[in-house]
Amino acid sequence: QQQLVESGGGLVQPGGSLRLSCAGSGFTLISYSVAWYRQAPGLEREGVSCTSSATETTSYADSVKDRFAVSRDNIKNTVFLQMDNLKPEDSGIYYCAAKWGWATSCSTDDAGFFDLWGQGLQVTVSS
Repeated sequence: QQQLVESGGGLVQPGGSLRLSCAGSGFTLISYSVAWYRQAPGLEREGVSCTSSATETTSYADSVKDRFAVSRDNIKNTVFLQMDNLKPEDSGIYYCAAKWGWATSCSTDDAGFFDLWGQGLQVTVSS
């Protein structure tokens, strides 16, 4: 069974850092475009980043640009979301999502494009 397994959420003070992991289980993440989304209580789901399968270039939401960074470890079959200089407004449930296929670009505009989803991780930024 193909699954995305997330880990690494938690509570952090403003200005702190967290690294989220998204591991492929039952399949390899190579040739998958991978996105991160988040959802805060009462708000709509927001796309955070998207990494295309072919070029492995990542686009970021303006709200996280220069603070968040995506990386991939193909040996560990894992994609990471490094979050630095966290702000209270970064709080929410974070989801990774993946879509198989050769793609030179990636967008979070259509969440329905992704057919594999992680279980979600709570990230709370608070003093």
